[in-house]
Amino acid sequence: MSGLYLHIPFCKRRCIYCGFFSTTQLTRRDAYVDAMCREMQLRQGASIETVYLGGGTPSQLSANQLRQLFDTIMRCYDIDPRNAEITMECNPDDIDEAMAATLRLLPVNRVSMGVQTFNDERLRFLHRRHDARQSRHAVKLLRDAGIDNISIDLMFGFPCQRPQEWETDIEAALSLDVEHISAYSLMYEEGTPLYGMLEREEVEEVNEDIYIIMYNTLVARLQAAGYEHYEISNFARPGRRSRHNSNYWDCRRTYIGIGAGAHSYDLASRKANVADLDQYIDAIGRGELPCEIEVLNDTDHYNDIIATALRTAEGIRLDDVRQQFGGVVQTYLLDHAANYLAKGWLKLDNGHLHLTHDGIAMSDTVMSDLVIV
Repeated sequence: MSGLYLHIPFCKRRCIYCGFFSTTQLTRRDAYVDAMCREMQLRQGASIETVYLGGGTPSQLSANQLRQLFDTIMRCYDIDPRNAEITMECNPDDIDEAMAATLRLLPVNRVSMGVQTFNDERLRFLHRRHDARQSRHAVKLLRDAGIDNISIDLMFGFPCQRPQEWETDIEAALSLDVEHISAYSLMYEEGTPLYGMLEREEVEEVNEDIYIIMYNTLVARLQAAGYEHYEISNFARPGRRSRHNSNYWDCRRTYIGIGAGAHSYDLASRKANVADLDQYIDAIGRGELPCEIEVLNDTDHYNDIIATALRTAEGIRLDDVRQQFGGVVQTYLLDHAANYLAKGWLKLDNGHLHLTHDGIAMSDTVMSDLVIV
């Protein structure tokens, strides 16, 4: 069974750090939703167990547009909404009584909110539209609407941020008692306004030692509060891991990406839809799928396992490597892992190779040494 991802690129305004494909052309929403529905018709038939509406800002769609998308999903794919995980990303300021009423009528059973921080000054710096009060109120409205699976995104590593400020954010997040928390360091992606600020020396990246202190504080505090640390940046109450995102970290699972800039994976190849609104809508209107296709070889598959499975708490199952690629590749992996096993950055448990707590901070170094180039 597959996961289904729908990319909704519309935003009222762009955040300064975002490197995802997005647009502020809100007048194009009707045409875009029509095109997405047509793409689903062109690619129908798969059995689906998770659905994820991401962006952009899916909560910028109207109730009618959301119903149109879900009606098409139910017609085009084999899905049982009672057992599927169906997630919709929302901005906190979009969650009002009207949106809560819409969610009650949709098959959405999980909401992911980009809270980022409870510091209003930091939110203004990011060009976020909400404030901390709205984040707290949004959680209450979602609970009242019957959503019992809520995830929030947090961000740390702001310029000049101190560990004490980050601890305050963590405690504010825990007070909401949500089922899932994702926490990421602020990234300076090339082409974003934030990256331009860095180049002009208007901001400075957080010191690496401070970053490690903040990350360690995050892990310790969330684990003490009963969250499983199941992936480098993700924490969940028992039984509330993100099933959809877990598909991405398991290279044996497929997923379908619908919309401009969306990606798909079918075990044999990766597909990337054109990240341009007009090109996407025009191509779909002609009955064409506007995507680039990358056919994968064994080296690609092995490297994908290093880049995904090693991010998870379970890590890489060595028997899977041997069965899929042969003993020579398994030996290559263990030979290149030996140095990191000795340093305590990797650990071998019951046939699984995984990062240790100390190794997570060095994960980029470890992964780059384990891949085949």
